[in-house]
Amino acid sequence: MQAPSSPLVWQSAAFAWYRDSIVQGQYVARALSATELTSNYQSPANAYQDPRIIFKFSLNGQDNEMAPGQDHSIVALPQAGRLETETPLLTFGQRFVDKALIPANTFLAPNTRLKIRLDLRPVLAAFKKQGYFTTYTGEKLYQQDFKGVFVAGNTAPLTWDFANLAGKKELQLQDPDGNGIYEVTLVLNTPAAAKTTAASWKRSIDTADFPQYRSDFPLTDALYNLALEEARRAVEPDSTFRTGKEWAGVWTRDISYSIILAQATLQPQVAMHSLLRKVSKQGRIIQDTGTGGAYPCSTDRMIWAVAAWEIYLVTGDEAWLRKVYPIIKSSLEDDRQNAYDAQTGLVRGESSFLDWREQTYPRWMQPVDIYQSENLGTNAVHFQANKVLSEMAEQLGDTTTAGQHWRLAKTIRTGINTHLWQQEKGYYGQFLYGRNFLSLSPKAEALGEALSVLYDVARSARATSVIAHTPTTAFGIPCIYPQIPGIPPYHNNAVWPFVQSFWGLAAAKAGNEKAFLESMAAVYRPAALFLTNKENFVAQNGDFAGTQINSSNMLWSLSGSLGLVYKGLFGMNFETTRLVFRPFVPQALQGRRELTGFQYRGAVLDIELTGYGNRIDSMTLDGRPLPDNAIPATLTGHHQVRIALVNSTPEPNYIITHAENAFSPETPTVRYAAGRLSWPPVAGASAYQVLRNGQFAARTTETSAAVTPAAYAEYQVVAVDAQGLESFASEPLVVAAKPAQLVQLETSAAKSGKPYKGFSGTGFVEISKTVNTRLTISVTVPETGLYALDFRYANGNGPLNTDNKCALRTLRLGQRRLATVVLPQRGVDEWSSWGFTNPVLVQLPKGTHALTLSFEPANENMHGEVNQAMLDYLRVTRVQ
Repeated sequence: MQAPSSPLVWQSAAFAWYRDSIVQGQYVARALSATELTSNYQSPANAYQDPRIIFKFSLNGQDNEMAPGQDHSIVALPQAGRLETETPLLTFGQRFVDKALIPANTFLAPNTRLKIRLDLRPVLAAFKKQGYFTTYTGEKLYQQDFKGVFVAGNTAPLTWDFANLAGKKELQLQDPDGNGIYEVTLVLNTPAAAKTTAASWKRSIDTADFPQYRSDFPLTDALYNLALEEARRAVEPDSTFRTGKEWAGVWTRDISYSIILAQATLQPQVAMHSLLRKVSKQGRIIQDTGTGGAYPCSTDRMIWAVAAWEIYLVTGDEAWLRKVYPIIKSSLEDDRQNAYDAQTGLVRGESSFLDWREQTYPRWMQPVDIYQSENLGTNAVHFQANKVLSEMAEQLGDTTTAGQHWRLAKTIRTGINTHLWQQEKGYYGQFLYGRNFLSLSPKAEALGEALSVLYDVARSARATSVIAHTPTTAFGIPCIYPQIPGIPPYHNNAVWPFVQSFWGLAAAKAGNEKAFLESMAAVYRPAALFLTNKENFVAQNGDFAGTQINSSNMLWSLSGSLGLVYKGLFGMNFETTRLVFRPFVPQALQGRRELTGFQYRGAVLDIELTGYGNRIDSMTLDGRPLPDNAIPATLTGHHQVRIALVNSTPEPNYIITHAENAFSPETPTVRYAAGRLSWPPVAGASAYQVLRNGQFAARTTETSAAVTPAAYAEYQVVAVDAQGLESFASEPLVVAAKPAQLVQLETSAAKSGKPYKGFSGTGFVEISKTVNTRLTISVTVPETGLYALDFRYANGNGPLNTDNKCALRTLRLGQRRLATVVLPQRGVDEWSSWGFTNPVLVQLPKGTHALTLSFEPANENMHGEVNQAMLDYLRVTRVQ
């Protein structure tokens, strides 16, 4: 391809954006016209691969062989005369590190065969002797629950995706002769796995009925038309959205964010059909399958409400408003009971869209811990959902509901600004997390930061600060910052174009021209080079091939590209009675642009925009001045809109925080013995912080710390590197002078006859929608205090990472509702795998109390039929 000859728009050390092209090193994408693009991009994913293979073994697909960072390694360079590399016979749980030196400029050869051999006899002997094997974490895996041994690793076809490992039969080791020696042979760096993209794109679908965009910048015009074509391809025959080329079906959060970005404007009828597909028989918004059986481990389904409101604002369809209003109201009422934390004012549940557990959470966090966490993005969603319901109620004359949910919205906003704001960093933290005592993860969370600005959680100076100080990297704003070590790119170490688009719109709202232009560049670069709107790409190198999963024609990515035009450049803000324009054209994009055939309610608008900046000099409708820069919702017919900007230069005090794509230290693994906490050294750590009950207690450069056993304390350790980047806090470790009280539940109900193992006492109790729907439990406490109540339980109805059979119940003290008890899935048919529910903190006076654990209407999960668990005992722990 020829070098670019058109004027430069924007550039960095990583790539450059010209009027008609993107240039990234040797790779060039060029717009030949508004309907044709070419690119010579080739993914480097299969070139220069390291022959040192890092891997570890896995029982039942879980990360349970050795502690994080403790992996096996083998140098996959076959010896002369041999066709494959073979590992020594490795023993489960005993680390092997190949010390062979790799010659300079030596890389993994194509089609390298690697035979991995594992001695599993110690595990099998434990099964035979005692019926279970104890993993390094202390968890017992019972023989009846053993499904196989797998291998995970860093080089394809190996993957670190433990959540889906058990489904990858090619990574399962086999023992054909039954001697306890398991083997698997893999082929590494296969040419068939080389990742390429098309060399050209030319419009092949008629999109003339969509709004047409033209400007003085051929590349942006072509990328707009590419997005239109992919938007049309994203509609299934049943008039619902397809999430992506590789993602069939309708996903609540994907369609909702896409509708908010552009699809309410572009394809409102399809948007309506898609949202209604995600409503249960009970008239509730469906939370997608996910962590622990999803709801209420995940609670970001309420972005559906924001999307539904966007459709109303665009269309003015009152029948639609009346249809969605009770759905949203009922769903929020369930969430208020199941997920709202009265103490912090925040909402519990997984990070919005970041639904792959280890990609954004420490490895020790189980699904129930994720339910217990309180995340920035999910809380921004719930703030806006309550605000939307309040505004809907006002439209429909329901003033009581309007007031109630505006108060809830304000409570959430206060909670976010009180508990998640980091004054020293100038942006919000990722989430509160822990067990009985929560602390703040200081990582930035890009979507949540953007939504906090867009939805006015962060206002005025705080919004300006978020855009200025949240770290961005060479290829865009990563989902989180800094990255988690040892976790492959997907949410971790990745940029998602739809998140980048929300970030760009937030930057425009905050008036930060540099951040807005840079966001446009970060969205246009991958779309041009890859000739499709990909789901994500690696933050480290900008490549689409290095992430764990990726899809072309991704609905929310293409919607983000369109949204940068509609809501960014043209500044469209839809209100109940009008369409307000707040354009923002960076100086580098100055010139004339037009958007024709744009339908707004009963009107069709041809819009011309000239100049640059974000202040309107004049705006006319059919040649007549428009007051308040707004189109009234009552307008009908075809009209000409002309907007001229003042040509205002960028504000010099608006900044961007550029950062290397850094990784935080690994999370420490902490033990307690004889009055001391101790932990192995963490690579790269220069100091350690000790937390007591979620608060800073001490700083040390040693790998141990003295603690004094008190009535109750939870200790955690955070590793800190020389740059001040912090690891996640370690798993809370309880140091208490007195043991917890255990109340065996077979004393409160008939014990189950099911053949599960690993329980304490004389048995366990089944709960389901038909069995033991109400348990009454008598508890006697010897002194007044604050107590944590949690249940030891098993739920083998699904895996850790997907499905929809999380069980939930309501816990009451007498008639007083205390909280929802959440019992997530722990593994397919792993009914002998026991864990603890979320702790419920309650002040109890000395004496005997009657607790009830009941299935109530708000406790319906997304499956609707299976809502089941086994209960071993109630644990009663005095924490204060």
